Amino acid sequence: MLSIASLTHVYPNGTRALDGVSLEIPPGLYGLLGPNGAGKSTLMRCLATLQVPTSGAIRFADIDVLAEPQRLRAKLGYLPQDFGVYPRVSAYEMLDHLAVLKGLVAAGPRRETVEALLNQVNLWDVRKKAIAGFSGGMRQRFGIAQAMIGNPTLMIVDEPTAGLDPEERNRFNNLLAEVGETKVVILSTHIVEDVADLCSRMAILVDGRIVSAGTPGALIDGLKGKVWTRAVEPDELPGLRKQFALIATRLRGGRTVIHVLSDAAPDPRFEPVSAGLAEVYFATLHARRKAGGQSTNEASRDVAAH
Repeated sequence: MLSIASLTHVYPNGTRALDGVSLEIPPGLYGLLGPNGAGKSTLMRCLATLQVPTSGAIRFADIDVLAEPQRLRAKLGYLPQDFGVYPRVSAYEMLDHLAVLKGLVAAGPRRETVEALLNQVNLWDVRKKAIAGFSGGMRQRFGIAQAMIGNPTLMIVDEPTAGLDPEERNRFNNLLAEVGETKVVILSTHIVEDVADLCSRMAILVDGRIVSAGTPGALIDGLKGKVWTRAVEPDELPGLRKQFALIATRLRGGRTVIHVLSDAAPDPRFEPVSAGLAEVYFATLHARRKAGGQSTNEASRDVAAH
């Protein structure tokens, strides 16, 4: 179990990236969902002991992470959002070098580890190829391989599928699901579908605060009977944004379709629609931004852009 209590981080320029974040994260895949700039990467760096928060506490099992960062690092695997490697080095050489840095000095066990990981992430056939020639998905699978060196019990994966094509994204998510069967794995992302596909528990982070947490199923049930839809003309949108709690607009079959949050049909032209995790996310952003003083119009535009 990973426990985060009242974690706050304020940068020297006054930006409050984290504002009292508290979470209990059990074994398995845990999704941290939020828009760009929500504070996800700051939280991931604090958990990975790369950044010391302004205040709060982090515990992993019996480890006080802030007081004993070295103990946590021995159990940690980390794939940051910007994972840099020496591009002209082969995958095998790079993974072997990283294994030495993680303390696998003995040649025999290190070779066995490197070969097993390259096979697990399906990079064995290209092990002699320079990483510079890898696709984005191959680089991310290599990133997971390096994160698994030493058989960590906590893994942190920050925005892993951003920019991947659908095939590579699916391949990476299958690998992550396999890894998550035996470890605490935190998946930080702004891609709703990744959390919906992979995670049994999740939280939504907005403006440095946890605004919703639980199982995807329970969060979706909370919107049952509250999301309504209809097709509209594009020139109707400005008025509808002012009139209704419009949480999303989509183009479907060449027509503009809106989703509105309401306890009952806003008018007879609306039909009920089954909510999914995307609607949960959009509704949460809408409510948060409206409460923070942003207009419904601005919030809806921002949500529709995701």
